[in-house]
Amino acid sequence: MHHTSKTVLVALASLALIPAAATAHTVKSPFPGTITATTYYPSGGYHGAIDVSSGRCNYWGAETGVVGSVSWTVTIKTTGVVCNGNGYENANMASHTWADGWKFTQKHFIKTADSKNRTCDRCQVGNEGGTGQATGPHAHLMQDKLGTKDTSWYSGYTVQGEAVTRDETLGVLD
Repeated sequence: MHHTSKTVLVALASLALIPAAATAHTVKSPFPGTITATTYYPSGGYHGAIDVSSGRCNYWGAETGVVGSVSWTVTIKTTGVVCNGNGYENANMASHTWADGWKFTQKHFIKTADSKNRTCDRCQVGNEGGTGQATGPHAHLMQDKLGTKDTSWYSGYTVQGEAVTRDETLGVLD
């Protein structure tokens, strides 16, 4: 074998030993609306997530916010149209758990035919709603691990009161 070919093969083999870098995922708004809460509620209490609201209950097309093909587990606890909350344990949600144990969750949507487990890139999971512990229709976007909420993924990207479109970057999950 020629010396240059051996060098190339050794270089390629060494690349196989380098662990793949974690892929960052951008999070976009699930529908056009306004950021109504971030780390703290307007009242000052701790929230640890982003809330986006269009102000329209049953608004068509609540998409998963994570850009990139990921596997979503959809949990339906309420089948009717609920706009202003129906109890903490009744929230409809879509979640994805990363290999490192962090879980990204989107809550409060209204069940539609699209509310099902699947792997997709920004797929529709329902309509904007207020299932669970909600005071109005909105999407709640949160990342946590064993009860610890991560707020760093959206820090510096969004502010309360900001109008957003579906193309607006709300944050980046590392």
